[in-house]
Amino acid sequence: MKLAVVFPGQGSQHVGMGRALWEAYPRVRELYEEAQRCLGWDVASLSFEGPEEELNRTVRTQPCLLVAGYAAYLMLAQEGVSPSVLAGHSLGEYTALVAAGVLSFPQALRLTELRATLMQEAVPEGQGMMAAVLGLERERVDALCQEVKTGYVEPANYNCPGQIVLSGQSRAVQEAMRLAKAAGAKRVLPLKVSVPSHSKLMSQAAERLAEHLFLETEFRQPRVPVVSNADAIFLSTADGIRAALVRQLSHPVLWEDSLRVMYDAGVDTFIEAGPGKVLSGLIKRTLPEARVLNVQDPQSLRATLQAL
Repeated sequence: MKLAVVFPGQGSQHVGMGRALWEAYPRVRELYEEAQRCLGWDVASLSFEGPEEELNRTVRTQPCLLVAGYAAYLMLAQEGVSPSVLAGHSLGEYTALVAAGVLSFPQALRLTELRATLMQEAVPEGQGMMAAVLGLERERVDALCQEVKTGYVEPANYNCPGQIVLSGQSRAVQEAMRLAKAAGAKRVLPLKVSVPSHSKLMSQAAERLAEHLFLETEFRQPRVPVVSNADAIFLSTADGIRAALVRQLSHPVLWEDSLRVMYDAGVDTFIEAGPGKVLSGLIKRTLPEARVLNVQDPQSLRATLQAL
């Protein structure tokens, strides 16, 4: 068996996430306390109790998801589970880098908060949006974006066959949504995010993030191989990881491609560590022959350990 642990990104957050692990394990409580000391606000309270509107603000969502995902990973590691590969969807790549020993937990917390702030500052709230298109092929969605005349829109996430996320200026995304429906999409729905991630609208944020990553942040060599979701390749050097994190901000997430790269490298078992089962669903639709497990609470941890 070759095992990958993968971490979710924005969109997987929900009020109550991480609470069951926090209640069950002292090490998880310590992690949330460390996060509060590092950031200066109560990550546990917002994650467990909300309000939802505040949790869905990008600058809050990203650190909260990092803590929830890393808490789940620590409980796996505590039980002796050792992955062959790590990966994360968008923001989840930062969680993967903590698990791989590339970044310390406090470093990653501060970087995710900074990343979110830069993203929000790049495009004022309400001027950008994201939407999921279900049931159309890649090439059709790419072509639809080229037809839009009201502004800028492009594919942001190639999540799995038949699921692609669009990102861009609000009016342009709305026009693309109408075109997708007319083209026969099964569903088209706006996403609960406050910034148009993974589009060229994030170019300014990417430039500012690069300054911090290359000039101010120490990166270590990964103890476990990490797959970059911006390029769907294995990362093995500190500078390569820095460049991938910068590129990720303004380029599409190649999640379907990343899954296939891991599978082709021999990975046959995937564990999603963190809230929800969004990635589990994407993996099943991309690689129906793979075994897919998840850890988000003590019950799913026990079930995963038993399955392994």
